[in-house]
Amino acid sequence: MNKIIGVGILGFAHGHVNAYCEEWKQTDMGVRVVAGWDHDAARLEAAVAAYGLEGHEDAGALLAREDIGAVVIASETSRHAELVRLAAAAGKAIVLQKPIALTMAEADGIVADVARYGVPFTLAWQMRVDPQNVQMKTWLREGALGQLFMVRRRHGLNAGLNADFANSWHVDPASNRDIWADDSAHPADFIHWLLGEPESVTAEIASLYNPRIPNDNGIAVYRYVDGPIAEVSCSFTCHAIQNTTEIIGERGTIVQNYGDAPSANAPRPDDGAGLRRYDAEQNAWIDSEIASPPAHYHRIRGLAEPLAAFLRGEREPIATAEEGLTSLRMVLATYVSSREGRRVSLQDPAVLDV
Repeated sequence: MNKIIGVGILGFAHGHVNAYCEEWKQTDMGVRVVAGWDHDAARLEAAVAAYGLEGHEDAGALLAREDIGAVVIASETSRHAELVRLAAAAGKAIVLQKPIALTMAEADGIVADVARYGVPFTLAWQMRVDPQNVQMKTWLREGALGQLFMVRRRHGLNAGLNADFANSWHVDPASNRDIWADDSAHPADFIHWLLGEPESVTAEIASLYNPRIPNDNGIAVYRYVDGPIAEVSCSFTCHAIQNTTEIIGERGTIVQNYGDAPSANAPRPDDGAGLRRYDAEQNAWIDSEIASPPAHYHRIRGLAEPLAAFLRGEREPIATAEEGLTSLRMVLATYVSSREGRRVSLQDPAVLDV
């Protein structure tokens, strides 16, 4: 690789950015992190020490640097729209951590700014590039299951069981809304990526453990015209589990285990394949050769290379701003459904007020 792309980090709030910085520092991917900014001085100081980058107290000073061609925005979600606007106006390529924004209005602003300034932009969704997930999508695209009937994606964390987590920005309404908005965004976007935009959603979201960590459990059922039915099931009070994805079709079934943190990080009951497909015609299970990583952090680190390829101009965005807006709408509509006890169209005007 001849050309090295200088990258600046705008905010180190979202821990995933540390995985990218580590990978880009250790592996030649044509990307070098040269500078960082954070409104939190302690976070910035820690990043400067860990990655040997130059710290800036002002985001504008970082964006003015000619040796920076791209930025990773990993601030609190509430700061996404402002930082995207600044970075786009400065002509920098943008990698934005999920979710795209807190509200539809903020997300609309991001979409508009990316289009106005014409900068390369991608959201950082590791589920869209995970090899096992890509294999599942390939099977569906090739018609291995025939007509699809049901898709279920379970996703979780154990963070809600940690009393200290209540003090983090992840559950601060002003910074990130709550843990459901923050992390159910992953499986909702997975459903969006796998099946397209649904018509409507019915959801139940509840605060079941620590009232200081609201909406720690929930289930959303997305409806597609003529099927399939798709379920997102999230518990953020989950110590350990095994299953992650179930896809049911007329010609067989796909089952994936160990696809999120509680399942990947816990001891595994056996050495069976993490991903397998049942072929009804052969009456046999077919194991995928794609191994499950030993811990979920490996999946997060695995996003560093696709992001680098995007910044090198060698691949399309992992997810566009418009796709990020739709995935946000899928999540915000669950709040309306749970609050009002009804099926909610994704185009319902009430979603705009969440």
